Amino acid sequence: MAIILRLDRAMADKKMSLNQLAERVGISNVNLSNIKTGKISAIRFSTLNAICRALGCQPGDILEYVEEKEEAEKDEDLVWKVKTS
Repeated sequence: MAIILRLDRAMADKKMSLNQLAERVGISNVNLSNIKTGKISAIRFSTLNAICRALGCQPGDILEYVEEKEEAEKDEDLVWKVKTS
């Protein structure tokens, strides 16, 4: 499973800089930059809520699920094995 962060896209849509968003959300520029570049493994709901409030968007506007190639191949193998059994 791969979750892609699209925070940069949402920020560009609202013409908001990293510094402006960090100030409105109440987190450091470094932490927001890590979120923006995907260098995180988790995000607090309170932070996600504050980002969405500041950008006037929904969580789905900044988070996207993309199936990883390996997982897709495993799923295809399972389907193939079931069909040939």
